[in-house]
Amino acid sequence: MSVLDLARPEIRAMQPYSSARMEASGGEVFLNANESAWTPVGDDGLGCNRYPEPQPAALVDALAALYGVRREQLLVGRGSDEAIDLLVRAFCRAGRDAILIQPPTFGMYAVCARVQDAGIVEVPLAADFSLDVDAVLAALTPAVKLVFICTPNNPTGQPVPRASVERLAQALRDRALLVVDEAYVEFSDAGSVADLIDRYDNLAVLRTLSKAWALAGVRVGSLLANAEVIALLRRIMAPYPLPLPCVDAALLALSGWGQANARGHVAIVREQRARMQTELRRLPGVREVLPSQANFLAVRFDDAAAMYQRLLAAGIVVRDVRRYSNLGDALRITIGTPAENDRVLAVLASGQGSA
Repeated sequence: MSVLDLARPEIRAMQPYSSARMEASGGEVFLNANESAWTPVGDDGLGCNRYPEPQPAALVDALAALYGVRREQLLVGRGSDEAIDLLVRAFCRAGRDAILIQPPTFGMYAVCARVQDAGIVEVPLAADFSLDVDAVLAALTPAVKLVFICTPNNPTGQPVPRASVERLAQALRDRALLVVDEAYVEFSDAGSVADLIDRYDNLAVLRTLSKAWALAGVRVGSLLANAEVIALLRRIMAPYPLPLPCVDAALLALSGWGQANARGHVAIVREQRARMQTELRRLPGVREVLPSQANFLAVRFDDAAAMYQRLLAAGIVVRDVRRYSNLGDALRITIGTPAENDRVLAVLASGQGSA
């Protein structure tokens, strides 16, 4: 059985849109796409009067080298969110198929499913926020076509062991596509599971430049998967997903200098994360600081609402995650610069800005 047998038959059979850039990219005079012949003011040589490549070759090659996959195993688009949406639309028939998630987790999996009118099977994480593989497999139904795992998990920060990912990939073969979201893996002691893609054709991995690479505003993310899955998603992807300035910024970030810069910042985050864990645990009103392998900490408070308002009054915005299951007393605090972290600790310790 091919992994494509899990996808919607109408998507497999459809004739995809053929853009002008896909049909003909060579030549000197471009009169095939109804573009302007003149570059805009301030173009700086980017050529923004022309449509960009659907999958920019230089960027695809740079990302494939970074993630250790072949170029045909990589799809680049507008952040991980676009890849999540494409997966749900390609594999889930409205009103019939479903995804499986483990709350509390990243909210876009469920949002994309609801937009597609796909079902959502929830298997809550254990009390310590670890993933229970047996529970996931027990909850699996024939309707489930996608199983999403976030590691390190957002908003809790815990990683999923590689052995658990591989066990799920094996058990789900011919049954569902396992999608592993590694948005925060650069901050983790554990490495990526992208090297398992060649072994399991039902494994897909999400990566992003928004976190460790400091390009949240550029919106560049990747899906790493079996080449057949990548080709299928390209059928339903927007013709020109990445603006030229975004591609240019991503290539700069992935240059030798850019990679060294990113590694330096990741090291600071990891150091500050350990420091913040220690310091926060000493503060009055803090019940627990959850262990984290991401660039944030989920912190339980005696009065999370008051702490949120106290920080906000001092000009510090953190994430209120009390709506998430088993996190009714928690705030998620991103690791900032050392100076920003000092401010957080000072406000929480002094009561500055309290209502």
